[in-house]
Formats: sequence, structure tokens, C-alpha cells
Amino acid sequence: MRTNLIVAFTIVVALLLSVMPMPAPMDLGRPMWLAMVVGYWVMALPHRIGLLTAWVAGLATDVLYGQLFGQHALFMTLVAWMMLLLHQRIRRFPLWQQSLVMLPVLGIAQMVLLWLNSLTGSRPPILLFLLPALVSAILWPWVFSVLRAIRLRFHVL
Repeated sequence: MRTNLIVAFTIVVALLLSVMPMPAPMDLGRPMWLAMVVGYWVMALPHRIGLLTAWVAGLATDVLYGQLFGQHALFMTLVAWMMLLLHQRIRRFPLWQQSLVMLPVLGIAQMVLLWLNSLTGSRPPILLFLLPALVSAILWPWVFSVLRAIRLRFHVL
């Protein structure tokens, strides 16, 4: 029960961070907080956190942003699926190598989001659309360290 509350709390914090106001120039590179948090929990607890959690978190994002229903759910499920495929390898990597792995994982998911946006008629610039994946990969060591400290502090197993 406590594990579920800690994971849910970090997902809610990530949702709040993703809608937090930012200056317009910095908004283009807004980190993918929810994708990083869900990716961490899938990597750390693959037996408890998986595709269903990612799908529900993605639906919550769709509701929060008021965008096409299921768009972010597909995005988050794709991130969780890739992390489930790679979690045994990624866990052994040092943080800087984990960041290098997170870049294509988040970049591929961003490209799927770009494809879905282009299907609905709103098409942002392609290169700038990948900037959040780069910023998130750079921030990954700090996000990983904070979430790992939370997991160890509250004995989340």
C-alpha cells in the first residue's frame, strides 16, 4: 500500500511540474517530467509498475492538457514498454550512460507524439519538437538520484 502511495505521489508531482508555468522561450524545452518518473519506476520496480500505470498516467496528462484523448496515454505506454525491454541492461549502466539510453527512448516517443499531432492537424517544427527529449536526457541523472533517494528513504520495494 505504501509503495503505491509513494509512486502515485511522485507521478502527481511530475504532472504538476509538467503544467507549471514557464517563460515562453524555455517552454519549448520543457522536460518530460512524467515520462522520466514513469520510466524510473518501470526500471526500478518492473514487477509492480508497468504498462497499465503508464497508460493511466498518460490519460491523466491528456485530461490535464485537454488534448486528444489517448495521445499521451500511447506516448507513456511506449516509454514504459521501451523501459521494460531495456530495464535489466539500463540498471547496470552508470548515470551518464543511462542518460544516453534515455535520449533515444524519449526521442522515439516524442516522434510518435509528433506523428499523432500531425494527424490531428497541429504540426510543430520537427527539430524543436525533439528539444524536450534532449533536456530530459540531460536532467535524467538528477531525476534518477532524487527518485532513488525517495525509494530508499521510504523502503519502496
